[in-house]
Amino acid sequence: MQTATDPAEIVTDCGRRAAAAAPRMAAANDHEVADALRGMARLLTEAADTVLTANAADVEAAETAGTTPALVDRLRLDRPRLDAMAATLHELADVPTPEIDTVLEERPDGLRLIERRRPVGVIGANFEARPNVVVDVASQLVKSRNAGVLRTGGAALASATALMEAVVAPALAGAGLDPDAVVLVTDPRRECAVELVRRPALIPLVILRGSGDTTRSLGLEAAQHGVRTLAHADGGGVLYVDRAAPPELTRTMVTSSIDRLGVCNRLNLLLVERHRWDEVVPGLVELLAEHGLRASLPPHDHALGHEWALDDGHEATVTVAPADGPADAAAIANRETSGLAATIVTADEAAARAFLDTYAGTGAFWNATTRLLDGVKLRRVPETGINVDHVPGPRGPVVFTDLCLRQYVVVPASTAIGHPE
Repeated sequence: MQTATDPAEIVTDCGRRAAAAAPRMAAANDHEVADALRGMARLLTEAADTVLTANAADVEAAETAGTTPALVDRLRLDRPRLDAMAATLHELADVPTPEIDTVLEERPDGLRLIERRRPVGVIGANFEARPNVVVDVASQLVKSRNAGVLRTGGAALASATALMEAVVAPALAGAGLDPDAVVLVTDPRRECAVELVRRPALIPLVILRGSGDTTRSLGLEAAQHGVRTLAHADGGGVLYVDRAAPPELTRTMVTSSIDRLGVCNRLNLLLVERHRWDEVVPGLVELLAEHGLRASLPPHDHALGHEWALDDGHEATVTVAPADGPADAAAIANRETSGLAATIVTADEAAARAFLDTYAGTGAFWNATTRLLDGVKLRRVPETGINVDHVPGPRGPVVFTDLCLRQYVVVPASTAIGHPE
């Protein structure tokens, strides 16, 4: 129970509770971790009524406040979504944990060089109105043997609280782990998000998910206080229709990329080979309209990479623009978008190679939808977010294998350290 009223005190208390639980979490064995994850899966079913009642209150409040349908879709939970979350947790429980030690070299000087994976300790996570993220992030923290502090805004707070109290905490306790290994900040004020990124000694890494401006401002605050972040601020999938794109495959790729509009990896910018513009674009505009979407055609009164999923009331929009071949299409995607993901539709391998070699984003695809850029769909485990930073470190869907510190260990080669027994 959080009794403090000052945001700094609230977050500090949550961080200290998680830090106290971190050593036990770091020492958890595979059986305990698997039990905790399977416990979460079981409780998602057993406590479904509790979770869905809380979620219904969040959804009703959002609709009353005039929240757009796309944002309400992000917020809403139902039994199929809970079942899908539970199935993913069962799969995650069965995923082998990477070896702690990897031998890099048996050196000629009689020493062995080992790369060791160590938990970070306490990881923070700030996210907006997506209650499923509570379970996604909590499961990744547990699987990586880290403790954590989660914070969301008021829109999803009832749902998040129910998931923590009825699913995550009792599953940890049931596996013999400290339920404070994952703590939720139950105060919705934005000041709590700011405080979350101000404590490098207590919470050295924070995962940031949400709208671009909010996440960027928190990232700047974190940098000023020496806190590292994995930020998921901007998205927007790109699809390029090449000169050699088969018509039916093009329709399939477009359709499969617009099944949900409030997600970051949906089709956002549709590029068409200039020589096929007059032939292809009318049909694509009609196809988009059949699915309730508007095509924004040249001349554009907005940035070419404007992310419609973050534009309340205009989510059902796709920007359509010409490109002078695959390399130019990839260059446009590099220059105009966040660098999340881009795909080329073509039967020409040379064109595909030119596109894939030029595009520098986190996910490059050939005849596959950018909707695949997702932890579960791409890497078979939940994600904490998608990082699009252009610096060394985890990029794309960040999963439990990324939430670790690398340590070099040097020992005499004659010892058993570093080799499995």
